[in-house]
Amino acid sequence: MPEELNTKNKVVGLKQSRRALREGEATRVYLAQDASGQIRREITALCRMKHVVCESVPTMKRLGELCGITVGAAVAALVADKTTDSSGI
Repeated sequence: MPEELNTKNKVVGLKQSRRALREGEATRVYLAQDASGQIRREITALCRMKHVVCESVPTMKRLGELCGITVGAAVAALVADKTTDSSGI
């Protein structure tokens, strides 16, 4: 559910979401339906390739609100929790 975006374990924006997907850190992606066709195609293809669920949000404005920012966002991704290394190094 989009309410999951109200967490610190997320990235917002095309570049950060693309990077999270490519590096295998994204666990779920939210994509605005009114984002450009090129962005939607690219992110959808990356999600398919990485086997990550991609959910639609009606507008970039709404996605931005869900992420707690004052501007619209075309894409956002939940990322795996990066806990500190337990090796003590």
